[in-house]
Amino acid sequence: MKVSDYMTTDVVTANLLDGLRQTHVRMQERNIRHLPVLGDHGELVGIITDRDIRRPAFVDTNPDIAASYSIDDQHTVQQAMSGNPHTVSPGDDVTKALDELLAKGYGALPVVKDGKLVGMLSAYDLLRAFKDHLTAG
Repeated sequence: MKVSDYMTTDVVTANLLDGLRQTHVRMQERNIRHLPVLGDHGELVGIITDRDIRRPAFVDTNPDIAASYSIDDQHTVQQAMSGNPHTVSPGDDVTKALDELLAKGYGALPVVKDGKLVGMLSAYDLLRAFKDHLTAG
C-alpha cells in the first residue's frame, strides 16, 4: 500500500503571513486539523495545526505566568507554525508514514514529490489503509 493510495490531494494550505483567526476559520470550514505552510515561492516551509492556533508556544514563554491569548489576525501563521516538517513521498509505503507518525506523535505528514507539495497524509488516512488491509485478507 502506497502513500499515494490514501493521501489527500486537494490540499488546503496556509501562507506565512496569514492571520491565525482566518486560518482557524479556514480549518473549521473544511473540517481539517493540519495545514501545510507555503513560503513566498510556493515551497513547503512548515505545518500548522489547530492545536498550534489554540495555544501557540509563544504564549507560554514564561511558564510561571499564565498569559492571556485570543485567536486573532494580529498573530500570523509564521509565529505559531512548526518549521521544517517531516515529509513522505507518494511512492513510500504507508508503513513508513505510520512509523513516522508513531515515532514523532504527529497527526499528519505533508506528501512531497520533486520538491513540491502534492498531498497530505493524516492519521485518519492511515486508518482507512488499515481497514483496507483488514478487509482484504
